[in-house]
Formats: sequence, structure tokens, C-alpha cells
Amino acid sequence: MENSDYLLKLEGAFIYQSNRLILQNINLTIKKGEFIYLIGKNGSGKSSLFETLYADIPFKKGIGEVVGFNLSKIKENQIPKLRRKLGVVFQRLQLLNDRNVHENLLFVMKATGWKNRIEMETRMNEVLDAVKMTNKGKKMPFELSGGEQQRISIARALINNPSLILADEPTRNLDPETSEEIMLLLKSICEKGKSVLMICHDKYLINNFPAKMIYCYDQKISNTPQLKNK
Repeated sequence: MENSDYLLKLEGAFIYQSNRLILQNINLTIKKGEFIYLIGKNGSGKSSLFETLYADIPFKKGIGEVVGFNLSKIKENQIPKLRRKLGVVFQRLQLLNDRNVHENLLFVMKATGWKNRIEMETRMNEVLDAVKMTNKGKKMPFELSGGEQQRISIARALINNPSLILADEPTRNLDPETSEEIMLLLKSICEKGKSVLMICHDKYLINNFPAKMIYCYDQKISNTPQLKNK
């Protein structure tokens, strides 16, 4: 990217699912240290945008640059390298239920090229400390509360020290107090120089943790909300 302050730049981008147009003529930039809410109704294209950013959906038209990768030209063997620079917090936690917390984190590290066991243990402890789950390493997912599982999901997203975190409704199905704890955690991560793009429908959180907002509707992304029909 020409400007190293930008972690994401889309210009005149079109997002497709197979051959079906989802979003058109998108312009979006994210700088280092930004926290941005992505707001829109179900089916408006938010998740498709995320899937395009981590190269699960091919990028077909426009300019698309993410953490130093050109989505138009990215090769299949480069996709794991792209994903190491992105931290993805999925709506569904996707923790491996037959493995404890340490084993879940080790699985991700091995899949993304970590080899040195001492370095792996050190990094595991760092991310568990960051999400205040230091003493939960031997716990199985089913032994954790929903909020604790989400913290582990965030730890997993942090494991490769990503520049940009994509969070798909990370507080969904959590009680208000736990949701606030997760928001404080994401905000603190952002203050350390990471950027966060978060899909959110919770007006309470948006009002109480104000940040830049972008809106997804009518196959577009806009800085202004959709006006309701009178």
C-alpha cells in the first residue's frame, strides 16, 4: 500500500457470492489504531465483506488491499500469510470441543507455521494474559462460560499478532455485563495499535462505546445511515 498507515483500502470494489452481486462500488479505508463498527441488517452483505477480506470469497473487481496484500492478485499459497496478519473473531466460536484451551491455541499455531515449542508456549501465555484467561489453559470449552469462550476466541485471533481484527458480532448471545467486558477488551487491543472492524447490532454497546460507524445497505457501504421511508 502506498500509505503504510492504511491496513485496508477498497476502492470501487464489487463483492460477489459466486456470480451474485452482494455489494457494489465500495470505498472503505481503515487506518492503524481505528475501531470501526459495521452496521446493517441481516443479509446486507457484512459477512460477505469479511469473507472477501480474508480471501474465502475471491475478489473480482476494483482495488482491494488488506494488510499489504492485493486481493486481486493474491495466489492460493499466499492466503495463509494473509490470514496470519488478520485476526478473525467468528460469530460462532468454532472452538474444538475435544481439546482444552491450550490445545485449541496450539492447533491454530501449528496450522499457521509455528515450529518452536518454547516460542509457542510463550506466545500462548501472552495472549491468555491479554484476555485475562491465564489460569484457564487446561479447561475444556464446555467447562467455560460463554464470555470465557469468547475471550479464548479473541486470544486465538491474537495469536499471530495481527494488524487488523475482524470481529463478527463477538458479543452475540452474551449478557450485558459480559458484553461490556468483551468491548473493553477489544478497545484495549485497539489502543495498543491494532485496528478492529466489528459487525454489531447492539445499540446499547454502540452508544456506550462510541466509535466510527459505517453502514451496509442497498448493496452499498456508506458513512451515513439509511433513511427510513416516510
